[in-house]
Amino acid sequence: MPNSDDKRRIAETFLLGLRTRNWTLLRTIMTDDIIWTLPGQSRISGEARGVDAVIERAQIIVSYGLTFNLNHILEGLGGLALSLHNTAERQGHALDEHLATVCQLREDRISSIDTYLSDVDMVNAFFV
Repeated sequence: MPNSDDKRRIAETFLLGLRTRNWTLLRTIMTDDIIWTLPGQSRISGEARGVDAVIERAQIIVSYGLTFNLNHILEGLGGLALSLHNTAERQGHALDEHLATVCQLREDRISSIDTYLSDVDMVNAFFV
């Protein structure tokens, strides 16, 4: 079971990988069979299965110019959650979203990500 320092490192690495578009770095903290779920009917919604699909989703998300603001890293017994506030503007659409990204860990790597959104309709309209 990862300790608190390991969980914080994984969370910080996840955000750093997104912010810097370092896909190789993200791969180092994910299992090959990772699953990422995200609600809604947008371009990024649904279930991404496998590290390649998860990286592809991350690439789409950052291509929309999001700013990722970390509120808190929350620690659980077998994982962690990131409390985030994401913002962006693109083609007349604004994104101002509060979310929780819940990560389950296996052998010090993220094996699943479940994203919970404060406004699914806003995400649907933004990620078209």
